[in-house]
Amino acid sequence: MKKFLKMAMACTLVLGALAGCSTSSNLENKPAEQSAGNTNAGGGEAGGKVTIGLAVSTLNNPFFVSLKEGAEKAAKDAGAELLVVDAQDDTAKQISGVEDLIQKKVSVIMINPTDSAAIVTAVEAANKANIPVITVDRAAEGGQVVSHIASDNVKGGKMAGDFILEKLGGKGNIVELQGIAGTSAARDRGKGFHDAVDGKEGVKVVASQPADFDRAKGLSVMENILQANKDVQAVFAHNDEMALGALQAVEAAGKDIVVVGFDATDDAVKSVNDGKMGATVAQKPAAIGETAVQTALKVAKGEKVESNIPVDLELVTKK
Repeated sequence: MKKFLKMAMACTLVLGALAGCSTSSNLENKPAEQSAGNTNAGGGEAGGKVTIGLAVSTLNNPFFVSLKEGAEKAAKDAGAELLVVDAQDDTAKQISGVEDLIQKKVSVIMINPTDSAAIVTAVEAANKANIPVITVDRAAEGGQVVSHIASDNVKGGKMAGDFILEKLGGKGNIVELQGIAGTSAARDRGKGFHDAVDGKEGVKVVASQPADFDRAKGLSVMENILQANKDVQAVFAHNDEMALGALQAVEAAGKDIVVVGFDATDDAVKSVNDGKMGATVAQKPAAIGETAVQTALKVAKGEKVESNIPVDLELVTKK
């Protein structure tokens, strides 16, 4: 009997120890974020700080550098964090960058698309993750976008066309250098330009070719056009980088041709004031970036915003 009692007491002690081990294991298996008191489940607002993602098409362009700097200043002033991913004009890289921002659970994603159609999958991915999307400078052709912040590119293209007609006295041959195919900026600037010049008697667009918003391509494309078209009076480029490249080709050919760009980058404005470029349409990229962040902050707070928010344009000519 005594032996039986000893065995029973031993079993009781073992069971108690096992129960203690079991309790300890349950505590250790709680989710890490729960045991650490993680408060970042609300979409990039850890400690009440809003985190905004900016997926920019390329920082190898002064326009988008200014846009980023405007966004950074607005975020800093508001005490928000801005995460920037640079696609370097690579659509696949931009989609991957947006996916990274989604994984980081940012509060809002601002996208400056490399391709307005291809970016739709990234916009839809953000929609599924319940992260609001704002497009900047260039629009997306699908997905749910809460607001689009940009200049009126159609209006800007028409301003450039009207200026060229005035300089040419309503008569002459014009070359158009197009931006990246598939971007809303290239499409809209081209539309505005053609609204101004098409159907005008004595005016002809003798060449309209893409140079992908790139200065080096603007130079090479313009060189080829001038070899095939000796009689050219004006050039409209969808951005300043292409315009400056075209200007190099024009100067090398020893021709007097009116060159008009778009964006009003520092290099272009200097060229206009030096009497080399005829004009550039000022988009105010820093203001676009600043407005985008201010809009993103409102969205993060649950406030309603306008679906389209325009930023003023102006034509820059020699002072």
